[in-house]
Amino acid sequence: MEPGHPPPRSPGAIRALFLRKSVAPLRPRRLRGSPLKNAPAGGTVRDLPGCASEPLPVSCALSSAQHITAALEYRGLVKHTGGCHCGAVRFEVWASPDLHVFNCNCSICTKKQNRHFIVPASRFKLLKGAENLTTYTFNTHRAQHTFCKTCGVQSFYTPRSNPDGYGIAPHCLDDGTVHSIVIEDINGKEWEKAVKEHKTIKDMSKP
Repeated sequence: MEPGHPPPRSPGAIRALFLRKSVAPLRPRRLRGSPLKNAPAGGTVRDLPGCASEPLPVSCALSSAQHITAALEYRGLVKHTGGCHCGAVRFEVWASPDLHVFNCNCSICTKKQNRHFIVPASRFKLLKGAENLTTYTFNTHRAQHTFCKTCGVQSFYTPRSNPDGYGIAPHCLDDGTVHSIVIEDINGKEWEKAVKEHKTIKDMSKP
């Protein structure tokens, strides 16, 4: 063997080297861990980047929860978490990091200083504390003013304007996910007129 030359390979080693160069290994795409970031909203697993048609490779099989998360992230939403003061009630909600918050001057919102942003029911999840919640209603009884029995804090409720969604108190969110807040005053003293004239409030609870 001449100096500076590598030792000769055995036939088995040569064959293994040939196979490594000839056969590209299958690289799983995020089978576990964070979901794909660019999943199209409302798509199916088959629509996700890198996924083939039938049969689906196991590397493309996202769980339902992962697929929903990927679709929400694709729309620019983030997962906020929050709760009441005593910690008995905890929730998570998917919404923009830049919140559009309503400041209503109706009788009850004035009393409890109710500022809230609206999300569809499908983007809200109560993590714990259902047994610790109680609800106050009045007048039309459409608004469900839900609060913690222990500490009295209303961290979310069902607004009369959007009974198919939730109104979330931004001041009850945990730190770290809100980038900015824009506050819009709404004339709750003339509720029917204000909601009728508002261009977008009814759409805020639509998925």
